[in-house]
Amino acid sequence: MENLLESSTELVSGLPEEIGFECLTRLPYTAHRLASRVCHRWRDLLQSQDFYYHRQKLGYTQKVACLVQAFSGGVVNGPPKKPGESPSYGIAVFDSVSPSWDRLDPVPKYPNGLPLFCQLASCDGKLVVMGGWDPVSYEPVADVFIYDFMTQRWTQGKDMPSKKTFFAIGACWGRVYVAGGHDENKNASKTAWVYDLRKDEWAQLGELSQERDECEGMVIGEDEFWVVSGYGTESQGQFDGSADVYGFKSGQWRRVEGVWEPGRCPRSSIGVGKDGKLLNWADLHPAVRVGACGIALKRRVLVTGSEYQGAAHGFYTVEMKEGQNGKLEKISVPDDFSGFVQSGCFVEI
Repeated sequence: MENLLESSTELVSGLPEEIGFECLTRLPYTAHRLASRVCHRWRDLLQSQDFYYHRQKLGYTQKVACLVQAFSGGVVNGPPKKPGESPSYGIAVFDSVSPSWDRLDPVPKYPNGLPLFCQLASCDGKLVVMGGWDPVSYEPVADVFIYDFMTQRWTQGKDMPSKKTFFAIGACWGRVYVAGGHDENKNASKTAWVYDLRKDEWAQLGELSQERDECEGMVIGEDEFWVVSGYGTESQGQFDGSADVYGFKSGQWRRVEGVWEPGRCPRSSIGVGKDGKLLNWADLHPAVRVGACGIALKRRVLVTGSEYQGAAHGFYTVEMKEGQNGKLEKISVPDDFSGFVQSGCFVEI
């Protein structure tokens, strides 16, 4: 913290340096952009990674859910969609503390909607968007975009090493891990890569034990990256019950059997239950049995889904108590944010 306080000017006029620093530490993230305009020193402090980690350590960061969501009316900008066309997707942000809903500005390269089936991860308080299909040509893309909640701006990162879709993704300590999925020829993949957000660099992580298309990724305990289920090129749709697990400390992969129900798609629906085992959010309640998506927000989880194919999409929260999973509580959602949720992640801002 001492390095953050070194300056010849007062942080807050008339206050001891430590008191001024603690005042800014408690400033809600929604006020950071405006506060950064007060002076250069405030801007440099609020944008520094050390200050982010300091706020995180003291518990002054806030977890919000970022959702890849179909727009109400089917389109972001431009002419209305024709019947049968895929809807446009954007990123909705849910703050469970306020509670409030907001929409991020479109990625400049795709002003009319995100790449279809793109993947989200969070790193150091920023949102990372990767891969998917071009929303116009439906061709796979290798794009990487980063959204900074402090500046409220998008930047473009270094492209993925190859064009991939339906891959597993997870993030921890400034790095984004991706594995599996399929290439532009629809061949299932078993390669894995890691993206260093600060260096804007990619590195290979070896190979999975098998091809895993339409697998699901998650980071457990800040120790391991799990790549769950999926199927091979020759076994289309036959979801496997195993997982490949990458240890951040060991730098090695290991295979775990019997962690997922064979034959069930894991996309966006995997969570960790009261016993530490993987669970399927679709099994939590009949109201979310179709298209379930769960995003952990500290002690509560945002769960979305519908009761049957074609039914209205519901939004719920559930409290994850020690020793038991709580009941679903329906939440009221503005009409503009009631569309289908394809996937999502939390971002700690």
